[in-house]
Parts: sequence; structure tokens; C-alpha cells
Amino acid sequence: MSDRGATRASSAGLNVSALHVYYGASHALQGVDLALDQGVLSVVGRNGMGKSTLCKAIMGLVPVSGGSISYAGRSLTGAYPADIARLGVGYVPQGRRLWPSLTVDEHLRLVDTRDGSWNRDRIYATFPRLAERRSNAGSQLSGGEQQMLAISRALLLNPRLLVMDEPTEGLAPVIVDQVVDMILDLADEGSMDVLLIEQNITVATSVAQDVAVMVNGRVSSILPSSRLAADRALQQSLLGVGRVSDSGVAQVPLTEESGEAAATVSDGPVRVYVSNPTLPTRWSRPASVRSIENAARTLSTARPTASSATGTAKIRPLSSVREGSVVVAGTLDTKGPELRFICDVLKEAGVTTTLVDLSTSGKPSGAAVPPHQLAAFHPGGGADVFSGDRGRAVTAMAEAFENWISQQPSVAGIISAAGSGGTAMVAPAMRALPVGVPKLMISTIASGDVKQYVGASDIVMMHSVADIQGLNAITRQILANGANAIAGMVKARLTTQQDQTKAGRPGVGLTMFGVTTPCVQQVTTLLEDDYECLVFHATGTGGEAMETLVDSSLLSAVIDLTTTEVCDLLFDGMFPAHADRFGSIIRQEIPYVGSCGALDMVNFRARNTVPEKYTNRLLYEHNAEITLMRTTPDECAELGRWIGQ
Repeated sequence: MSDRGATRASSAGLNVSALHVYYGASHALQGVDLALDQGVLSVVGRNGMGKSTLCKAIMGLVPVSGGSISYAGRSLTGAYPADIARLGVGYVPQGRRLWPSLTVDEHLRLVDTRDGSWNRDRIYATFPRLAERRSNAGSQLSGGEQQMLAISRALLLNPRLLVMDEPTEGLAPVIVDQVVDMILDLADEGSMDVLLIEQNITVATSVAQDVAVMVNGRVSSILPSSRLAADRALQQSLLGVGRVSDSGVAQVPLTEESGEAAATVSDGPVRVYVSNPTLPTRWSRPASVRSIENAARTLSTARPTASSATGTAKIRPLSSVREGSVVVAGTLDTKGPELRFICDVLKEAGVTTTLVDLSTSGKPSGAAVPPHQLAAFHPGGGADVFSGDRGRAVTAMAEAFENWISQQPSVAGIISAAGSGGTAMVAPAMRALPVGVPKLMISTIASGDVKQYVGASDIVMMHSVADIQGLNAITRQILANGANAIAGMVKARLTTQQDQTKAGRPGVGLTMFGVTTPCVQQVTTLLEDDYECLVFHATGTGGEAMETLVDSSLLSAVIDLTTTEVCDLLFDGMFPAHADRFGSIIRQEIPYVGSCGALDMVNFRARNTVPEKYTNRLLYEHNAEITLMRTTPDECAELGRWIGQ
């Protein structure tokens, strides 16, 4: 046991025992038992299960009706929030809770004690975006920037225990990775323990060894994170939404004919109830049971659908894309003039458009597909999208939009203009479209690392140069260039006929790197008369793109001449494979030829970026930006074992 472990064993960490909390007559926490001795503990669960109430109870923000809370051997039950903070408990609340008029630097200076390892300099080094925005007021920050500031404010108190209530909610993927790395660093340093409330299962399982699952105000189970991360069926049973969950909560499906909630699903007549028989207004009273019963109608038969056979409710499309139409997507409440300008340019170019509004503010929308219609495609419906919390709403709308666009058969292309938040909302839907459908994102973050947004898809990222905030001499040119670019792509794709001489040939995927290029060229020459040869550059995303096509049944075989991405995965290189490399080939059971091509080298960026542990190794500067490291016999044996397994 380490020195720290010995200390913590003698002075207990966080202990919650038989905790009960009420909101009026509502029993929010029903005997919660939880213990965090040291390190990181993640808590997950559906919305409304009591996770945030648990955080508030620990911080003294809600009264405790029964049970006890203690930290480091001292009782927190009934203590004032300020006293709990003085005992070394920090808090990152859901919803950020920032002062709109204070700048970033003023927020940090309020709590910067300079007594611990966390100070303003370290905060700015950890979150460079805050350093860039240090003079901006809290009300001028994006949702992701506000979340970074809320986390930083808590860290500057240098707490011994950090309670974080959904810290990654609404953040862009690249910022989520920063938060995950920061939590892992805190755990490695050993100076701070973390209780993490998190909806993102990937984040929750990647930072903690154990995950506590909350159901109906109780901790129903505590599982190893590796087990929960690997078992999708277990995630669905504990955290998913089904017709009737294990907790007894039912989800009413939608009928094919009406899209309204059906009371039952059977082989006989079905009664369909409408919750608002008359169109409600802001002054309307809730409809009575009698009026709902009187307005119900009967379907003569309940025709079975493909979805009912599998037990999954099918969402009836509320709006669809017209044939050959380009989707112009974004938040009209903040980017309305810019998105409508793009539509105008496309119409002048002779391209049909469908304007889709991803706003979560609840304001009226003049889009062809308004927000409330998109929200119906979220598993939790409109209530999850228009929750009142911006971070949660943005995340939910992104999921709803991805589900919506996956059901549109006639998307000719998609274009958007957005900041970091809007880019994160639209990118998943772009990635869901097939390869070849034109996708163009005009974004303020397009000049940086955009791997998290593009992934293995063919999204074109275009830097907006100026912030997308109003039409001016610069933004008009950039937006017009983007609109005309996708117009050209769409019209060329719609008018170009497929080469009939190559139609029907099976596709073969090949992987290539510099040293394997001659071999790939010879193999391609031998196969090209009978096969469609698709070559993928082994740069991490290249292998991932190939496997995406395999999973989509678009490749009939793979000749994997270059497996160097595995080197970078195991030995910290710049072109790593994903953990499921070779997985799609196994799942699809297609013919496969593998090779050890380029397994004798690991790829790094410029020489000064090579990790210190490799400084005495055999290094070769391929060019000013790329440095290669020769693998050792032991490393080659490890590579072989990984690939074989």
C-alpha cells in the first residue's frame, strides 16, 4: 500500500449511508449507500434517478431527511455549503452557475489561493481556450467554455474531494478528451479524489475502475467499468430506454398511421388517445380524463410492423428531404441570417434546399424542419431536448438530428455554418451519411485539429476566418464559397453517370504506406480488371475508414499490406489504429490477407515531440515533420501477439 493509501485507510474518504432526501412529497433519494475511499468513482443512471440530488446533498445544498454523509471522518450532514468547501470538498455544478458580468480571469482570481498545485497559470495551460478568452464575460462564453470555467473554478480551490455533476455535458468531443485526460491526471497524482456524475458511458467507464448505477433514487449496483463498457446489453438494461425497463418504466410506442401514443399493441382494435384534444394555448388548463376519453378514436386493426417484431418503436418521419435536396442545418436562433444566406446562394445555383433548425431555445422557427420535429427523433422525445439546460439540450439535439438524417433516403448533400457547439451538433449527422454524399462544414474551429469531428468520413472542413456572427464583407465571401462548393459537388454527383464497365465488380480494400507503395501498386495492377481496388493510407483514420466500409458491406475482401497503425497504437505513435482494428473483418467474415508491412517503425511528429522514454532509441528524421523509430524484437513480438489475439 502506498503512503497515501495508508493515510486514507486510517481516515476514511467519502461515505454516504442510508441517505434520504425529499422534495415536498417526492422521495428523491431512497436510502443511498455509497463509498469512495480514493481515486475516481463514476455514478451513472437515467435522467431523474437522483444523481444531481446526491451531489447537492453532499454539498449541503438540499436538506437531508435521513441517513448520514461524512468525509475524512467528519460529518457533512446538516453542514453549511461554505463549511463543506472549507473541509476540502470542491463542486462542479450542473448548469455551470457563473456570474454573467465577471470576466474569465475575474472568476479565477476570486478563488485562486496560490496554496496548492492548481493555480491560474496551470488552468490556462490545461484549457488554452480560457487563456484566449480571459477578458470575456461569463455571458459571452460558449457553453463549452462556460463548462471549462466551472471546472477550473473548482480546481483552484485545490480540494481533496472533487464532486463533478455531468462535467462533459454539451462539450465538443475534443474538449471532452481534455476533461477525461485531466481527471486521469488527478487520479495519477493522488492528491485529489473525484466523484463523477456522468451520462456519457464512455467517459464514465474510462476514468474510473468502478461505476455505480442509480435507479429510482437508489444505488442499484456497483460494477467494474470494464464490464459495463464492454457489455452493450447490460448498458441497455441498466441505462437504456425500452418498452418496459427493469425499473418498471414503460415507453409508449408510436403508431405507423398517426404518430400518436397508442394505449396498447395487440391483434385487435386499438384505442388511440390524444393528450390535448383541442389545440392548447398558454392559458389552457390540463385536459381532463373525461375529455381525453371522449376524444379517443379506434383503429380497426393493428397491423404488425417490422419494428414491433423486434420490440423497438419505430419513429414516424415528420418531415423528409425532397429528392435531390441539400440539407442546410444549424441553429437559426443564433445563425439565422448566415444559414438563410447559404440557402439563397444555393437556390441561385439551381440547387434545391431543405432548411433544418437545430435550435434548443424554443423560439419560433420558419425552417422546413423545425426543432420540435427533430426532437421527436430523440429516444426520450422533446422533453429531453427542451430540458432547459443548454448543455443537455445541445447533446440531445445532436442525437435527434443524427437519428433524423439516418432515416432520410434522398439527401443530396449537407452544409452547415457554426461555432464549436454547432459543429459538434451537426458533425455526428454528417458522419452518419454514406461516403460520397457531399458534406461541408464552415466552422470557426476548422483550422485546428478536427479529427474528432471528421472521424473516418469525408467531411470537408472550411475555416470561417471571422466568427460566424452576422453578415459582413468577410463572412459573405466565405459562406458563398462554401455554398457554391457544395453546389458544384452535388450537381456533379447527380449528373455524372457511373462507369457501366466497372459496375458490379466486387470491391477490395488495400492498405498502403510509403514503404509498401510498390507492392500495393503491383497488386492493384493484377486485380484491377476483375476488382474495384480501394487503397487506404495507413494513418489511423485510413484503417478506420476501410473498416467502416467493411462493416457497411461495401468491401468484399481486404488485402491488409500495411498494419503499421498497430505500432502507433501500442507505442504512442501519431497514426494509431482504433482498438477494434480487424474487428469488422471478423464480424463480416470476408476474405482477408494480412501482412507485416511497416511494422518495423513507429511514427512521431517532429523530433522534439518524441516521448522522452524513446530518446535513446534508433530514430530517423523522415522529414521536418515526421520522425520514425525502429521497433525492437520484443516490441515486434508484442505486435504479433496483439494482432493474433
